[in-house]
Amino acid sequence: MDLDALDHKIVAALEADARISFAALADLVGLSKTPCWKRVKALEDAGVIRGYRTILDPAQLGFGLEAFVQVSIDVELFESFEAAVRRHPLIWRCHATTGEADYLLHILAADMAALDRLLRQELNRLPGVRHTMTSMSTREIKSDISLADASRHIGGGGR
Repeated sequence: MDLDALDHKIVAALEADARISFAALADLVGLSKTPCWKRVKALEDAGVIRGYRTILDPAQLGFGLEAFVQVSIDVELFESFEAAVRRHPLIWRCHATTGEADYLLHILAADMAALDRLLRQELNRLPGVRHTMTSMSTREIKSDISLADASRHIGGGGR
C-alpha cells in the first residue's frame, strides 16, 4: 500500500497515542470522523497497522535483567527450534540472523540467578541448540522509534 501524506499523519498520530478517539484523530489530521475511520480501517486491512498494544516496563514487572543470546543450531531442527522459541514466555524477541549465529534472542530474567537457570535448564535444551553466547544489557539507550517518521526516510524520501 502506498501511503500518502494523510496516511502518514494518521499512522504517526496512532503510533504516538493508540487510545486517541476517532473524533480527535480526525481533528488532528483534518478529516471528518467517517473518512478518518475508513482510512484507519484500510490501513489495518492492508497490514500497515498490525494491532494496538499497551507498552509495559519490564523492570516494573520484576524483570531486572535483559540479555541478548546468540544461538547456533543444527539447521535440520530449525522448525522445532522456532516453534519452541515462540512458546517460551521469557523470550521477548527472536530474529533469524546472518553471521556466526543463526538466531538472536532478546530475553528477560528477574536477576542473574534466574538468567543462569534459564540459560542452563531451558535455552540450551531447546531443539537443535549447539552453541550460545550471551551478552547482558547494562542500560537501554534507545528502545523506541517512530516507524511513521522513519518511513519518511526510505523509498520516496520526504513524503
